[in-house]
Amino acid sequence: MKFVDEARIHVKAGDGGNGCVSFRREKFIPRGGPNGGDGGKGGDVILEADAQLTTLLDLTYPRQFRAPKGSHGKGKDQTGKDGEDLVIRVPVGTMIRDDQTEEVLQDLLCDGQRFVAAAGGRGGRGNARFATSTHRAPRRAEKGEKGVERSLRLELRLLADVGLIGYPNVGKSTLLSRISSARPKIADYPFTTLVPNLGVVNSEGRRPLVVADIPGLIEGASQGAGLGLTFLRHVERTRLLIHLVDISEGLSRDAVRDFLTLSDELKAYDPVLQKRRQLVASIRSTFRRCAIEQEI
Repeated sequence: MKFVDEARIHVKAGDGGNGCVSFRREKFIPRGGPNGGDGGKGGDVILEADAQLTTLLDLTYPRQFRAPKGSHGKGKDQTGKDGEDLVIRVPVGTMIRDDQTEEVLQDLLCDGQRFVAAAGGRGGRGNARFATSTHRAPRRAEKGEKGVERSLRLELRLLADVGLIGYPNVGKSTLLSRISSARPKIADYPFTTLVPNLGVVNSEGRRPLVVADIPGLIEGASQGAGLGLTFLRHVERTRLLIHLVDISEGLSRDAVRDFLTLSDELKAYDPVLQKRRQLVASIRSTFRRCAIEQEI
């Protein structure tokens, strides 16, 4: 399945139904009075977090989501039927923003958590609601209110215990494939991994850990170099960061410089990441050695 971590959608809640103007007309009841019912409420558009989903691919097309309208009121004091709510399922970890103002509306972090993205319009009142002791035959009713309409931007930020970061082609995907059952694409050229991969590490006597393989970061990632902004947002919710540096013989790169460069990029993107618990792991290209060298 294609990994999609950003989507733009337009949501429109249902309009409320109109109230009804009606009078009771029955044999031998000359003064029946008003009996127009209220209109039904329009359906809401609701976003619900679902732990079974891992991508926003289903929201790429269609981009328009409309909830049903409420039914109009009827005579005999019959209230119109409410429009059904439209529930849109999204992965856990989805952040919802207003696409116009950039305001963060909700962050769905728990399975089953819901957010009403657009509220349905209230149904209009029928003429029976306006009858009084001095005005017994009102001939007016309210129109239903319009449902809320807005454009949203959805951003998926992975929820993981550990995030693997490092320059391209240092062995992050290989490490993930050895410690978990995940099978990411592995090759000997940079930027093999274009989307984050998740793996579950099981250890006897301990709870499973979710490890995220973050695609390669480079200098200038905090400014968008190499799609850095797209990748960096996936490390924001990790509890632990592991820097992978390649110490293979004959390697032209400086492992210490690479580590310091990526540390600066994390700080430039979000200073909070600099304070997060971090480990440094050295790795050889042959993958015969992988040892945690230092805890920061």
